[in-house]
Amino acid sequence: MRWLASVGGVGYLRPASGTWGSLAALPLAFGIHLLGGFWLLLVLTLLAFGLGWWAVQHLTAQGHGEDPSWVVIDELAGQWIAIFPVSYGAMFMGVDVWRLWPGWVAGFVLFRLFDIWKPWVIGRIDRMGTPLGVMLDDVVAGLFAAIVAIALAGLSHGVLM
Repeated sequence: MRWLASVGGVGYLRPASGTWGSLAALPLAFGIHLLGGFWLLLVLTLLAFGLGWWAVQHLTAQGHGEDPSWVVIDELAGQWIAIFPVSYGAMFMGVDVWRLWPGWVAGFVLFRLFDIWKPWVIGRIDRMGTPLGVMLDDVVAGLFAAIVAIALAGLSHGVLM
């Protein structure tokens, strides 16, 4: 259970365990994309969310606290969502996913920004104090990051001018 919640122990790295969890999610997303494209990344993100929610429920019931800092499965799921536009775009355009490297950087930076800052609904969800809240605030931070990354890509490519 701890192995799953800490993403193979990555959550025990210090300082900034959430950032380490997000960083660990990137090469995993890359490999998943190479194996099965966007659709496999989507399915495994849903699986990570479900397993993470289950793990956090059990860990909090065992007295590990509301949101232990070493639990980073939520960062993994949120970071993967932030990378969805990159994976989908590479698949849709038929290009190597690494050619979209600015999207990888933007997805990481934007996800960390929204996950740390917790604006608007992300902060409300974080304050739920439940295992679902632990997972869901990172999902929404990942969605926000993905939306902003899409907008930035549109501006960069002259689509939104």
